[in-house]
Amino acid sequence: MKGIKSIVLLAIFSIGMAACEKKPDPATTPTPTPTPTTGNGEVGFEFANMAGGSELVFNTGSYTNAAGETFTVSKFNYYITNIKLKKADGSEYAEPESYHLVEGDVAASRHFHIKNVTKGTYTSASFMIGVDEPRNTSGAQTGALDPAKGMFWSWTTGYIMAKLEGTSPAATTTDKKFVHHIGGFNGANSSLRTVTITFPQPMEVSSAKELSIKLKADVLKWFAPGNVTIAANSTLMGVNTTSKTVADNYANMFSISSIVLE
Repeated sequence: MKGIKSIVLLAIFSIGMAACEKKPDPATTPTPTPTPTTGNGEVGFEFANMAGGSELVFNTGSYTNAAGETFTVSKFNYYITNIKLKKADGSEYAEPESYHLVEGDVAASRHFHIKNVTKGTYTSASFMIGVDEPRNTSGAQTGALDPAKGMFWSWTTGYIMAKLEGTSPAATTTDKKFVHHIGGFNGANSSLRTVTITFPQPMEVSSAKELSIKLKADVLKWFAPGNVTIAANSTLMGVNTTSKTVADNYANMFSISSIVLE
């Protein structure tokens, strides 16, 4: 009997001790904060420089323009700015601080991403070739607009919107080099041009996949359909009717290579 009493007393003692243990207050237990999910997505742009149907090869590739002049290319730069993506409902997403310099011989510059694009169904993209008037009149800039990039005229105010340099037997310079620096952001001879790329089909932007837009830039379009020859324009700088014609030409040099979700 004494053994049974001891067992009962031990059980009662254990229950009492358990009841005295402090339990955590459910109200003060920290709850993990969920990561907000917006569903917004990412859009990538990639530019392939071409000469007709062939990839542009710098310094060694030989090409022929619409006037029959052969030439090589040492530099092919252009600004892609003010990017907007248009939705099926007509609304637009505009990239903040939208200034990108594509330097033909710098592979990293030919591919960039726009993050946090509002989710939705998109049907087209547009962008400006060149630097808009507000940034042309805002003094020294940084990033893609840094004058150290070599796309700013030190002898006059303004950015070079696009640049083509190379050599050609048709050039009238003693070293057979030609230089085309196209600028001008206002007035009748402005070289600012807006390009619209219509998607073959509506494309969905969300957090699930990246929308990848791959474009081709054809350097031969620099010279035509408006007739621009190297012989008559071995050194083309400044703002004039010829630079305006070049701008009209290169507004047509972009075409779709592919638009896919990756």
